[in-house]
Amino acid sequence: MSAPHMPKVAGINSTAPAPTQTDPPLDALPAAPGVLIQDQLAGWVSDLTTLHELTERLARTRFLDSALHELLRAGAALAGARRGLVLFEPADGLGPATTLGLGLSHADLGHLETVPRRATSYGRLLDGDGDGIGGPAEPVVVRDLLADTDAGAGAETGTRTRTGAETDPRQREVAARLGLGASYAVPLLVGGAGGHPAEAPQLPQSPRPAQSPQSPPPAQPPLPPVPAKLGAAVWLYDEPTEPTERQRHLIGLYLRYAGEHLSRLLELERARAHVTTLTRELLPGRLPRMPGVQLAARHRATPGGGGDWYDALPLPEGALSLAVGSVSGSGPGAPAATGRLRAALRAYAVMEGEDPIAVLSDLELLLRLTEPARTATALFAYAEPARRTLLLAGAGHAPPLVVGDRRTEFVETSLSAPLGMLSCWQAPSVELVTAPGETVLLYTDGLLRRTGEPMDRAFARLHAAAASVPATARDDPGAVADHVLRALPPAGPGPTGPGRAGPGPTGPPEPHEDFVLLAARFE
Repeated sequence: MSAPHMPKVAGINSTAPAPTQTDPPLDALPAAPGVLIQDQLAGWVSDLTTLHELTERLARTRFLDSALHELLRAGAALAGARRGLVLFEPADGLGPATTLGLGLSHADLGHLETVPRRATSYGRLLDGDGDGIGGPAEPVVVRDLLADTDAGAGAETGTRTRTGAETDPRQREVAARLGLGASYAVPLLVGGAGGHPAEAPQLPQSPRPAQSPQSPPPAQPPLPPVPAKLGAAVWLYDEPTEPTERQRHLIGLYLRYAGEHLSRLLELERARAHVTTLTRELLPGRLPRMPGVQLAARHRATPGGGGDWYDALPLPEGALSLAVGSVSGSGPGAPAATGRLRAALRAYAVMEGEDPIAVLSDLELLLRLTEPARTATALFAYAEPARRTLLLAGAGHAPPLVVGDRRTEFVETSLSAPLGMLSCWQAPSVELVTAPGETVLLYTDGLLRRTGEPMDRAFARLHAAAASVPATARDDPGAVADHVLRALPPAGPGPTGPGRAGPGPTGPPEPHEDFVLLAARFE
């Protein structure tokens, strides 16, 4: 019996073949205009987020070296490179000049320095090559460092081109040794990169008080202007390539901010150098040499200037005055006050050095009369090397520390207020008799505060550091001082070693306290 037929439905013919697919697949359809705009906006947002993060990291740097290391890392991330180097050479020639590498050891940097400067991309940016092509503000790209000719990027990218120029044989040799395929070099300019330096933004000026026509304007010391060209950065690729148009644009935007930040750090670095030079000139140029005693001094000043000082002055009849002290405040005014107090103390030591109480009393009176807003601590010692004795008096100062083969102990000095805090300063003196070969350490409290520990623990660490001085180093007061400093490191991480990426975003910790360590070894 045959199977029953399905009933027919109007409009449907089950025996008709299915129509063939004539429409294109969905994948081949062009994307809607809104999707393209969304993708483009997403890319812009991603680029802006990346630039924001990199500029924030750069803004947290406080020293030139850490800023240059951060610039190298950020540029390598934007350019897609693994290695690079930066040459910081301000065009005015006033320095400081430095060369730092990323992913390059000291030996690698030495090999790169053997290439003639005129043949390098950074040499073309910093010195020019006189070929009339491009300008000093244009980036230089070398697509293949191993090629016989230097084929640069095309003019449509806005970079410098040297198509057909023969490369230096030494450059090809060094590139092959280090495994370098291409390079991209950009100038470091105040006002941006990738074009001529832009004008610095005009900051709003604070209103000044009106002056009469007869009154002259206030005298201000002239500051040297920051040069427009600060140096050059080069990023190195492992294979022959070149950065894309987008990468070059992002690097240019980043360097526009980096140039302004580096110029500010350059001004700070030069100001710190001036203050450091001033502080150094106000301290003794060399320590006296006398029979029966050996002297050594170590001094560290904060970049903003500090008021810690020391002095050693030969006195009549074979005596010697030793002094350390600290003036309150910071900045250029502190070293100036330090110089005045040290000069006054020298005069008092010559007139009445055998009486330390009288010396500090006169110094306190001078401080109250000339600088009533300042306070100071001081420790004065009248030493007789022939007898190995010291007569000590302190004003709010930390006690000396005696280091020898049989003892390492603090000298018990009486408590007293700093100079300038009381209407009449007074404190008893203490006599110390040393054994042959013992070293007396005079120091400021900055040596204790630099550890970041509470004072009681800082004293304990200082005692432990002095007690651990090797017997072979106790014959030299300089070696004793160096060992104490090594065993008493400052709080916080320091810079990294050679061949590493360098300090963190903020660089090595800035010392908040300057210190003095004066060592006197009695024979």
